[in-house]
Amino acid sequence: CYFLRVYKKTSGNGALTLYLGKRDYVDHVQNVDPIEGVVKIDPADLGGKKVFVQLACAFRYGREDLDVIGLSFRKDIWFKHLQLYPAADHKPTLTPMHDCLLKKAGEQGHAFTFDIPVNLPCSVTLQPGPDDAGKACGVDFEVKTYISDVADPEEKLDKKDTARLIVRKIQFAPDATGAPGPKADICKSFMMSDKPVHLEASLDKELYYHGDPINVNVKVKNETTKTVTKIKVTVDQTTDVVLYSADKYTKTVLCQEFGETIDANSTFDKSLTIIPLLADNKEKRGLALDGRLKDEDTNLASNTIMRDGMDKEVLGILVSYKIKVNLMVSSGGLLGGLTASDVQVELPLILMNPKPQEIHLM
Repeated sequence: CYFLRVYKKTSGNGALTLYLGKRDYVDHVQNVDPIEGVVKIDPADLGGKKVFVQLACAFRYGREDLDVIGLSFRKDIWFKHLQLYPAADHKPTLTPMHDCLLKKAGEQGHAFTFDIPVNLPCSVTLQPGPDDAGKACGVDFEVKTYISDVADPEEKLDKKDTARLIVRKIQFAPDATGAPGPKADICKSFMMSDKPVHLEASLDKELYYHGDPINVNVKVKNETTKTVTKIKVTVDQTTDVVLYSADKYTKTVLCQEFGETIDANSTFDKSLTIIPLLADNKEKRGLALDGRLKDEDTNLASNTIMRDGMDKEVLGILVSYKIKVNLMVSSGGLLGGLTASDVQVELPLILMNPKPQEIHLM
């Protein structure tokens, strides 16, 4: 308990304090980490009302300050309410996490546990633009405790009667996939040339961690009389918003040129290293990121991993990546000028987070 970082939020009226021991909850494919928390409740400030705690997974696709005509820019994907005071039928089995948080909260602490269904999406945030205000679009999870007469009240809650914390549902890469990396090749011929250019590109493995170097293995057999003047490698992120519309868009998160010249009737075999990073894409509005918590950094969104039988619409946002390798091939143009053609192949890329070491509470 001594090393446990405690996250807490107190309601404006001071009657409620929400305690959580962590804000990242791991999707292990077969099950998801339960959310174990405690709410400190001061009955003297309740005015005879009840206290509830709620976990909600929602998709936000617009700014709250634009909601001026009664339209909601937030769609609940899933939510659950528990009554904590007066005590009802929620009696969680106490865990070491609960014990630690109850020590922090004292005698007025009330423990709760939420089990997150495995079919819910992971947290994804769409990067806001420099002038955007309010909460970012995307899929988020929120734990909220509030004072009310009934659960899920239709009337708006007074902010002073609520305390809330955003949490993340995240998925880590498996320890070892063992799968070989993807490979693609193309053979392209040009006008005025009876010989082609052969291009083959491959990756060393199927899956990469955010921030790790990616070696793109490039093999070229240039049988033409033309010259390959450079090689361009790009990484594209495709975001498919499936919950409320059919929006699908692609943004380039890396574009790197390599000044490798491949002469006529020659070969080339080399690994080109790239590292796609969020740090190089801070200004790109709408880029998909792993769910962002306030004042904490994040990274490019991880690939969406689909389970068999999952409903795509429930996932809200699907994220995927691909690497494109382009050869820029020069050819003589009119009046001695140069024009350029390109030879391109595409490779799928899986980007995820490594599994962190587990922290055991004493």
